[in-house]
Formats: sequence, structure tokens, C-alpha cells
Amino acid sequence: MTLIVIALVVGLVVKRFLGEPLNARDLFVPPVVLVGIGVYGLVNDVHPSGGDIAWVVAASVVGLVLGGVRGLTPRLVTKEGHLWQRYTAWTLVVWVLSAAVNFGIGHLAVSSGTPEQARPMTLAIGVSLLGEGIALGVRALGTGVPFAPARR
Repeated sequence: MTLIVIALVVGLVVKRFLGEPLNARDLFVPPVVLVGIGVYGLVNDVHPSGGDIAWVVAASVVGLVLGGVRGLTPRLVTKEGHLWQRYTAWTLVVWVLSAAVNFGIGHLAVSSGTPEQARPMTLAIGVSLLGEGIALGVRALGTGVPFAPARR
């Protein structure tokens, strides 16, 4: 499952570096699905303690904020009458920074006794992409240009 999630995220990043239409559904559905999968796995497979939940919440808040910062970095352009997004070098910098911070928080959590399984990758990636989607969505709405239509 982890390899599938990583492959999908790498594909998403590559597509966004090449430039793609900014579709509201694509911006929010994948992160919400990943968060849902992560929470489901956390609750059903790990049964976290109060301390574990505190680490998950702290990491999620940091991931949401760093995702929001990342959402400030893509270039928004009007093409074919709707918005397109394209990742920039700054987006990559924030991705790397986010990964390093997430690794650090994970190390602290595990060092304090939280099991590694209490930090599902799907949850971490989903929360980060949700933060990005919120920031990017707010920026997009501010342009007055419509989102791209949903793909079939």
C-alpha cells in the first residue's frame, strides 16, 4: 500500500510540475480520501493511546500548515478560459522541507514511545495535500477565473 501511495504522489508531483488544469475536485478529493484511509487504519489497526493521538494531531497540524505554505508556491495561469497550475522550484523546496520536518516529528514521536504504525503515511500525505489544496483553492478563488471543468 505504501509503495502505491508513494507512486501516486510522485505521479501527481510530476504532472503538476508539467502544468495541469486546476480542477476543484482533483484538488480536494484525493487528500480527503487519503486522510480517510489514514484515520481508518489508525483507528482500526493501531488503537492509539492518548499520547499517540497527541503526536498524530501535532504532526497533522504541522503537515497542514506546511501544505498550506506549499499551496502558495505554484504558478496560477489562465489557459483555455480556466485556471491551470504549475509547480515551481519553490514548491520543490517546500516539499523537501516538509519531508524533513515530518521525519523529525516522526523521530521525536517514536523516541517518546509512540509506535511507528501510529503515523500512517496516507494520513501524513493526505493532510499535507489538504493544506496545499486549501491554500491553492483560496488563491484560485481570488483570481476570479473559473476552475477547470471536471475531467471525465
